[in-house]
Amino acid sequence: MRILRWTALTLAVLILGAAGAGYFYYEHLNGNLKKEDLDLGDSKIGKPEPNAAGQTPLNILLIGSDSRNTAENVKLGGAKQDAGRKPLGDVQMLVHVSADRGNMSVVSIPRDTRVTIPQCTDPHDGTVYPKTEGAINQSLQHGGPGCTVATWKELTGVYIDHFMMIDFSGVVSMADAIGGVPVCVDDNVYSHDSKGHGSGLKLTKGTHNVKGVQALQWLRTRYGFEDNSDIGRAKAQHMYMTSMIRQLKAGTKLSDPGKLMDLAEAATDALTVDHGLGTVKELYDLGNDLKRVPTKRTTMITMPWEYGGGGGYVLPKPGDAEQTFSLLRNDVALDGKDKKKPDATPAPTGPKAEIPVVVQNGTASTVLGPVSGRASVITSELVRLGYAKATANATLISQADTTVLYPDEARQGDGLAVAKALKLPESAVKSSQSVREISVVVGNDWRQGTVYPRPAADDDGGGKTPKSADALNGEEKGCMQVNPGYTF
Repeated sequence: MRILRWTALTLAVLILGAAGAGYFYYEHLNGNLKKEDLDLGDSKIGKPEPNAAGQTPLNILLIGSDSRNTAENVKLGGAKQDAGRKPLGDVQMLVHVSADRGNMSVVSIPRDTRVTIPQCTDPHDGTVYPKTEGAINQSLQHGGPGCTVATWKELTGVYIDHFMMIDFSGVVSMADAIGGVPVCVDDNVYSHDSKGHGSGLKLTKGTHNVKGVQALQWLRTRYGFEDNSDIGRAKAQHMYMTSMIRQLKAGTKLSDPGKLMDLAEAATDALTVDHGLGTVKELYDLGNDLKRVPTKRTTMITMPWEYGGGGGYVLPKPGDAEQTFSLLRNDVALDGKDKKKPDATPAPTGPKAEIPVVVQNGTASTVLGPVSGRASVITSELVRLGYAKATANATLISQADTTVLYPDEARQGDGLAVAKALKLPESAVKSSQSVREISVVVGNDWRQGTVYPRPAADDDGGGKTPKSADALNGEEKGCMQVNPGYTF
């Protein structure tokens, strides 16, 4: 069962209109919001280093819950037999907003993707869920959205700042308040068959303005689009989202204060967020960040995948999935339009024997486990290479990619020289306001030996998402392909 992801995010932009009704109503809306812990795991992944301008990227996990915890959700979602079970996180999407707020990358993961779910502790009853292998949508049942966040962090190596979770009724209410979103199908479609499969969506060929229950049906449709799989459904959701973004950017749908009030009431009542987004003010501030991103620099993709288990589930596609995650970690836009770095390479500040270098072990993965001694091994290698002032930092952290950090522009050349000596790509060299000397963090991509296992695709700052991710640009319009078995 699929839930609209973008509606939760657009709430941050739209809700301010209702907040202006007065202090007491503002507090009422704050009271509507449900709050949960951000991360129930034990990840040591740290927040990305600020760039030279002091800016950091923003990562928000959007979760669509199939909860039947109310009579309305049971009616909208069907499957009355599921009314008492813990909800699944059937829609999961990571929104990455670049540090300069110049672009946004949105990555969804099919619900049946088999992943490692790390150990999580339920904050409400203290239940400890051990580390296990399972479908990513099951992570929500291991203590709540904070375990889904922990699962994403371990899968992608991306630090997550916030999450937002929404249910069926919230999607319907918000779609109504927005006034509908244009969608298109290339043939008549009726998502229904004799076995009870389908969302019930029924549309004739062409473009339609869907809202309310019909919008929810569009977003839940699996049987009827493309190959009747979760992959086609994700593509339909991406089309809906890009269409909604274009409408909201145009400012044509929500000029009515009454509609804004209705949206604020319904959305805050349906939304669950982490404590860092627990007030309307914090959502509004987030919305201001998101509004800065041009529509044409928004890219939506599905994680590159392949079938496993005889087609019973999907797995991250080797190479392509990691390449995509690496672009997110390194704040590289998925549209490939980031500006190229200048060709000139600054020179080191002095002889390498006089350049202090601090090496830190970043292999503290809760899934793979840490590799002891990595800082000492690479420190010894740097000394052998002539960096006599190299020393090891004993603090263990978790980081996916090996990086070389330099404290100011004057010492960028030193950082590049150290990376070259270790045969690291130039993209591994980053500015950091938190270090005082050249610092090497040995990541989980280099867990053994002294020779860096260079990736197949070395990103130089202008990389692009793999073709297997089926990217959709925020300004791109199109029609969903209807499965011939579900037309009329």
